[in-house]
Amino acid sequence: MTDTHIRASASGVGRPGVGWAVPAALFFGLFALVPLLLVAVLSFASWNGLTDPEFVGLDNWRKIFADPVMLESLWLSVLLTVLGVAVQTPLSLLLGVWAAGHQRNRAVLSAIYFVPLLLSAAAVSVLWRAVLDPNFGVPAQATWLFGDGNLFGHQSTAIGVLVFVSTWQFTPLHTLIYQGAARAIPPVLYQAAQIDGAGTVRQFFHITLPQLRNSIITSGILMVVGGLTTFDTVLILTQGGPGTDTTISAYYMYQKAFKSFDYGSASAVGLLLVLVATIVSLVMVRLSGYDKMRSQMEGL
Repeated sequence: MTDTHIRASASGVGRPGVGWAVPAALFFGLFALVPLLLVAVLSFASWNGLTDPEFVGLDNWRKIFADPVMLESLWLSVLLTVLGVAVQTPLSLLLGVWAAGHQRNRAVLSAIYFVPLLLSAAAVSVLWRAVLDPNFGVPAQATWLFGDGNLFGHQSTAIGVLVFVSTWQFTPLHTLIYQGAARAIPPVLYQAAQIDGAGTVRQFFHITLPQLRNSIITSGILMVVGGLTTFDTVLILTQGGPGTDTTISAYYMYQKAFKSFDYGSASAVGLLLVLVATIVSLVMVRLSGYDKMRSQMEGL
């Protein structure tokens, strides 16, 4: 085949037409952009859900930033997010690399480990609320380990429970990301390293980790966005308690909207969470250089 024929064949393979993106764009616009626009409008209005909204300017924003509970909720959201990333990243990375290998019974163990990924956050929270119940749960039967058994009665232990439950549920997702990425690493790299005398640990740090860079960034962004916007786990496990010690921003928004019927302030909190999560994601992408990575098959 001549070069002309090759170029002609290659020119026939290009990006899909714009029409293929129309259904997804309409869905995203209708269920994401339009609600976000309405939330942005309500953040500058006073509305109790019954009467007509009344424009109040920046009053809602001044109100939430003057509330010490709101400021504490921002700190708690950041704390839970950082703890989640610090615990889930190394755990899911090691499990993903292990699951990508050819160990005996690996497929069976991986299938069992991925079971939490099939459950909803509400179901997982209800399960662990029962298991850790201070009256009839495991802590009540093992006071030698858990003290008074009330893990939800102290801020430090309540935060620990939230981090543990989130890790138990979402680590399998990130493990799956790392497993797929680890399997895509060319075996020739490890073969060359073995010839040069590199052991398993050295291969992990000099081959596996660099090759998983993009996957680590992707997983990290998912963890950060998920950590900043988590809600149902706190609602079911701690209800923001004890007191307001686990009242994160998403739960604070829920209280403002459905307990105080202050939908204007709740909309301001929701819009703030969207802006923070978006900015943090963009910063992570820019600082990591992820936005400069290009695939050889991009657009195909």
